[in-house]
Amino acid sequence: MDVGLVGLPSCGKTTLFNALTGQQAAGFGDKPHVGMANIPDPRLEKIAQFIPPEKIIPATIRLVDIPGVPPGSDAKKISGFLEHVRQVDTVCQVVRCFDDGMGIDVPGDIDKMETELILADLVVAEGAQNKAARTARTGDKDAKERVAVLESVSVLLDEGTPIRLKGDWSESEQKILRSYGFISAKPVLYVANVAEDDLDGKSEHAAAVRDHAQASGGQSVSVCTKLESELSELDPADRLEMLESMGLSEPAIGPLARAAMILLGLSNFYTAGEKEVRSWAIHAGASAREAAGAIHSDIERGFIRAECYGLDDLIQYKTEKAIRDAGKLRSEGKNYTMQDGDIVHFLFNV
Repeated sequence: MDVGLVGLPSCGKTTLFNALTGQQAAGFGDKPHVGMANIPDPRLEKIAQFIPPEKIIPATIRLVDIPGVPPGSDAKKISGFLEHVRQVDTVCQVVRCFDDGMGIDVPGDIDKMETELILADLVVAEGAQNKAARTARTGDKDAKERVAVLESVSVLLDEGTPIRLKGDWSESEQKILRSYGFISAKPVLYVANVAEDDLDGKSEHAAAVRDHAQASGGQSVSVCTKLESELSELDPADRLEMLESMGLSEPAIGPLARAAMILLGLSNFYTAGEKEVRSWAIHAGASAREAAGAIHSDIERGFIRAECYGLDDLIQYKTEKAIRDAGKLRSEGKNYTMQDGDIVHFLFNV
């Protein structure tokens, strides 16, 4: 899961990136900074209470701090910025909601970024439409479908509407959209970068971010990047103490990652044993065989069955043996639809 951080100058996106990944990337340059962050997951700790492992491995999120484009930048820099955005799964726009003497303009900041991305998509759509139209004149059916999709896209973009807001694209149309890497078709997570006295995001500025996210089909979270930066410099025990003193239960990566997973339609399953208890992220609705492939292609290829149970079963019966003896261990075939929170053992033969 690649989440691309974008935002206007001084919005705090690089500070957020550094805090969540533990890196110390500078907030300038032409290349994106890339880092991994563990996703806090209370279910992992609960599973480990009953199945003590040598190590606990959470799912991860890949964060990409995409360099901004200063006003007046040349076409090469703008093109480079846009190419980085095209490569991520979801766009995360950091919006400044604290006053550092520069004033606060939440609607304006969101609109500036969105307009830039829409205009970039319009350039791609117009060029692709001309090419597809020439091919369609030869009678090519695929090209005709591409022309129809691109015409719809151009109408939306001309109106200043992101492609993602047209929610009734068919599966084949979505495939066409993905082939062009349209940025405004990607889901958007808005991060309201709030002041330390607004950690709950109750200010009118944070509310404006939430309202926009809701109206545009996105997700939003409120984060204080200044606080997250301070937390990242502490050891785990002191970090927990500071979080509790601020009335928080976890660092920002938790709500941010969960919101991104909702946008991307992802869910978690778990594997548990003496060596490790581990969380895996898969697309919601994935089959047991597809979930096996998230671990290793050999397991997917040689899939026999999946033995599944839930965390509630583990809490009630304490051990896997007791779960099995109680008849609560489910044996599922390759077409079983994985449920969020399933604890699984895959049986396979290669």
